[in-house]
Amino acid sequence: MVFKLRFLLIACIIVVFYFPLTGVIAAGQDSVHITTGRHEISGQDTVGAKKAAVRDALEKAVQNAFTSMISPQQLGKNLDFLYDQLLVRTMDFVSTYRLINGIVHNGAYLVGVESKISLELVEKHLHDSGIFNQARNNPKVLLLIGEQGPEDTQPLSWWWQPADQSYNSIAEKSLTAVFDQARIPLVVTGNNYPDPAAYHVIFSAMDDQTAAMAMGQALGADMVVLGMASARKSANRMGNEKTFEADVSFTILDMASRKEVIHTTAAATAKSVNSRGADQALAQAADTAGQMMKEKIQVFWAQAMKAKSTFDLYVEGDNFLIRFIALKRQLKEIREIENISPRELGSSHAIMEVTYKGPPTQFANAVMLKTFEDFGIEVSMVSDNAVKIKFVAFPDKNAVPQPPQNLPNMNAAQPDTSFQGSDKGQGIVQETLHE
Repeated sequence: MVFKLRFLLIACIIVVFYFPLTGVIAAGQDSVHITTGRHEISGQDTVGAKKAAVRDALEKAVQNAFTSMISPQQLGKNLDFLYDQLLVRTMDFVSTYRLINGIVHNGAYLVGVESKISLELVEKHLHDSGIFNQARNNPKVLLLIGEQGPEDTQPLSWWWQPADQSYNSIAEKSLTAVFDQARIPLVVTGNNYPDPAAYHVIFSAMDDQTAAMAMGQALGADMVVLGMASARKSANRMGNEKTFEADVSFTILDMASRKEVIHTTAAATAKSVNSRGADQALAQAADTAGQMMKEKIQVFWAQAMKAKSTFDLYVEGDNFLIRFIALKRQLKEIREIENISPRELGSSHAIMEVTYKGPPTQFANAVMLKTFEDFGIEVSMVSDNAVKIKFVAFPDKNAVPQPPQNLPNMNAAQPDTSFQGSDKGQGIVQETLHE
């Protein structure tokens, strides 16, 4: 029996040697998996146990394919989907499989199986269920587009003066169409424009970048498109047809670095016997600029997501355990967090190592957007290698904690003796961390 078990393991190793890249997409969008299965033998029913063991191995292959396509955070949120929707339909995703070997060992049937899983079918199922969404791979964007037509005496916007005039931007509609097609999510859609004053944001001018970034942070945007679109009547004409010229200029602000990262301009002309030519020129210019911005945004964001950083997260405060559990639950919602591991845990503090897709400043911004029922959080320090969070009293439940100013310019992390020498309650906090 021992010889048979060794033979099974050797056979699996040989197949893995010849197919070393498990999960690599093969022809027809298939991924190759080498898995093992096991099932207890009921009575003398070795045939039934063998079938169940093969099924077990194939379920593991589908599970491996599923986990290779989503982030750890998505996996944690969708474990029920894996078991209730995918594994119960295992054979729907199996293109081919072959039994490497099977043996009876200690009252169970053991198998080694090589299988090919259709990634195309798994991805389609994820799309249909709304789990796999391309929009999650793109930044959330806030559009702030001022616009002035031939009949307007000054530019119009929804976030600055004149507030009493109707804002109906042609350029914004064109950009929205481009971003929707590229699955770049917008934090403000339709005509549901928020009041900046409700977020304690005041614009000193239409192109106030500081206020634009404050508004973007308040609305949970990753990037802000701040720009101007204008159209005017040209002196050129042919018969009853008039020529209209339009120019657009857009600047993209990155919330993490709080800097300009992309600038795009475009121009267009259109002919018409009436003012609709101005709208056509604006739409064409904005569409041209939007196509260029779309590609630049996706390239920039992909590079930013690859720029992982590892830093220490210091957490302290009163009523620590209950508040720490609440914070932990909110951190699970931040998709850019790849891993959090404890370094030091106590009854009134914690030090954790965080691996994050982005700089610590972006992590701090994301944390500040989280709200809690009975307390607030204060980010007291941000540096290249550490972030410090403190729980603070929050008596007014309707208030929203304000983000710290100029995070990138804050002092580097200093040793904090308040975290030293306390390990009471470590076992309790350790358990809640891995909850």
